[in-house]
Amino acid sequence: MPSFRDLPGIDALLSAPPLQEACARYGLETVKGELRRLQDQWRATGDLPDWVSDPQQYAAHLDQALAPPGYQRVYNLTGTIIHTNLGRAPLSAKVLRTIEPLVTHPLSLEYDLAAGKRGDRDQVVTQRLQALCGAEAATVVNNNAAALMLCLNTLALGQRVPVSRGELIEIGGSFRLPELMERAGCRLEEIGTTNRTHLRDYEAAIGAGVPMLLKIHPSNYHIEGFTAEVAITDLADLAHRHDIPLCVDLGSGTLVDLARWGLPHEPMAQEVLAQGADLVTFSGDKLLGSLQAGVIVGKRHYIEAIKRNPMKRALRPDKLTLAYLTETLRLYDEPDSLPEHIPVLGMLTTPIDVLEQRGGALAGALAQLEGFNAAVVESECQLGSGSLPDKRIASRAVKIAHPEARQIRALAQALRRLPIPIIGRIQKDALWLDLRGAAPMEDLLPVIEQLSL
Repeated sequence: MPSFRDLPGIDALLSAPPLQEACARYGLETVKGELRRLQDQWRATGDLPDWVSDPQQYAAHLDQALAPPGYQRVYNLTGTIIHTNLGRAPLSAKVLRTIEPLVTHPLSLEYDLAAGKRGDRDQVVTQRLQALCGAEAATVVNNNAAALMLCLNTLALGQRVPVSRGELIEIGGSFRLPELMERAGCRLEEIGTTNRTHLRDYEAAIGAGVPMLLKIHPSNYHIEGFTAEVAITDLADLAHRHDIPLCVDLGSGTLVDLARWGLPHEPMAQEVLAQGADLVTFSGDKLLGSLQAGVIVGKRHYIEAIKRNPMKRALRPDKLTLAYLTETLRLYDEPDSLPEHIPVLGMLTTPIDVLEQRGGALAGALAQLEGFNAAVVESECQLGSGSLPDKRIASRAVKIAHPEARQIRALAQALRRLPIPIIGRIQKDALWLDLRGAAPMEDLLPVIEQLSL
């Protein structure tokens, strides 16, 4: 273990090439001040790291402490494919190149070229949504929470809306459905129980007078055992007998059956509409593979009422979102080729033998780490962001073990300090690097070669 006698002087550190480079980036006095602060902190705590004499590690610390805050590209090897904290669905470079001429120049976003006057900014994207979903109409807002809020505010302002207690979700960032409903101007009426809700519960609520029925996809959790929920077809029949709409929030949602690639089935907007729902809301930046957006599809007269709501303008998406979403939806005309063009589907459908090849190359690159054992193992990944919370997908991972847990934490931190940070997960006292996100390998391996502890 190092002692305080091993601490180099500030001037000696500044003469080292890595620190000279840091001075050029951040300024001499700024670097001096941070080095003094760091060493004073060690003296105060008596806790010295192993690298107190290594200028390269000081330079790495300075990059961490002094680099201006900003977004960074990362490798998502967590095993959560659609990771909210890491930007959800990765985007297609090809789609971005396709729409670049549109979004870098003036475009007919809200202009009718034939009539020479103001047009409908939703028209192009909604035509594709209507065709793919078999919907009478559609509209788009800036995320799915906004889509649900807009539906509630339009159809149930100042009124009670019954929701099953088993669907009163809280998702990431402490976002809660009851609070959204309150902000939308509705009054929540809880019905049923956490694990069992019956049609009679909805019937009782309708008997007291409600403007709509609402069904929420359970998003990021799953209840099993002694459970009961009401089918969408039964809810739709009940709603229509009382001449009120049924709105179904799918959370993630998709427009293609994932089972065609051997993946678990996720509810599709078109099948929910076919089951009788009047409005369906879902996200654009999850399984759909687009930018952040909230999509609403359904009956024309309800959609038209939603579009007349003044909140619609406050929640509308920008030109980049509409252009990217439109181009993404065009790809769904040829569903068999979707994994080639939509990155999230490509990640989910990568064959196991390809994952094992990636794992062998990555484990080999990590063999340089003294005292660590890296091996390719069977693993499972999850979709994440409210998609298929009760399902896991077979995968492969590089599992990195070490006798000391603190060394595993140090390795995870070192990976996050790389020029392109690598984010894994610590599980069962080991660091797991899931291989579905390990692409392209020709970019990842040179980054790993820069790893040092």
